[in-house]
Amino acid sequence: MSNSLPLSGSAAFVSGGGSGIGLGCAVRFAADGAHVLIAGRSEDRLKNAVAEIAKTAAPGVQVGYAVADVTDEEQVKAAVAKAAELGPIKAVVASAGGNSTMGPVTQIDTQRWRDTVELNVTGTMLVLKHTAPHMVRAGGGSFVAISSVASSNTHRWFGAYGVSKAGIDHFVQLAADELGPSGVRVNSIRPGLVRTDMVQMITDGGPLLEDYLACTPLGRFGETEEIAALAAFLVGPESAWLTGNAINVDGGHHLRRGPDFRSVLEPVFGADGLRGVVGEGS
Repeated sequence: MSNSLPLSGSAAFVSGGGSGIGLGCAVRFAADGAHVLIAGRSEDRLKNAVAEIAKTAAPGVQVGYAVADVTDEEQVKAAVAKAAELGPIKAVVASAGGNSTMGPVTQIDTQRWRDTVELNVTGTMLVLKHTAPHMVRAGGGSFVAISSVASSNTHRWFGAYGVSKAGIDHFVQLAADELGPSGVRVNSIRPGLVRTDMVQMITDGGPLLEDYLACTPLGRFGETEEIAALAAFLVGPESAWLTGNAINVDGGHHLRRGPDFRSVLEPVFGADGLRGVVGEGS
């Protein structure tokens, strides 16, 4: 294998690597010479992703998967151990995440709030908790958490999502401060609207996409490859003096307001519901 490849001789672990941004990062890391282990909850999706990653992987690169729910510590620990069998873990992306709390704050389902926070914040913590010791023992490495522009810019009616992403950004700062002396760098990426299966109902077009584009100076949504390009930089040698940052890759969306989901949510909750009106005893 050519030593000119920036990640040659190392292993990368990507949670949420079966699709979307996580898959995009895994594809890029394998092309850059890293052995890659992707983790996620769907084995079928992971198998398909492994085949896709292998198409453009550098010669000699090994690609594997582990079925794991990032909220289950034992499953995370086992998946990370499997990644370590491929080589010294030097690059990690925590991409598993989601949201199940769309709607006004006065009508949030409390269990779904807890589930979202558990998935996004605790899931990211567990991935770092179990990969960081490997990176420390390897003499250093780089951890990248996938946050969101919703961390910094309020997205009305997003419930726990933006709150949990803000939690990720602070956790990244904390971990960067603690792990810096061991040569482990920790940063987060804040994507804007990126074309993935999860948001296809938006990117396919309509009033909501038009509003997103109005909020985005560059006037388009992003692609997973564009997020992966920054992740590759953050885990590569050229970013060796960069840690503790939350970096927006969003076409400039953070310069304006969050999107307006009124066209989607008002038919469900009503105009009064969106401003917090609920019946007595609710």
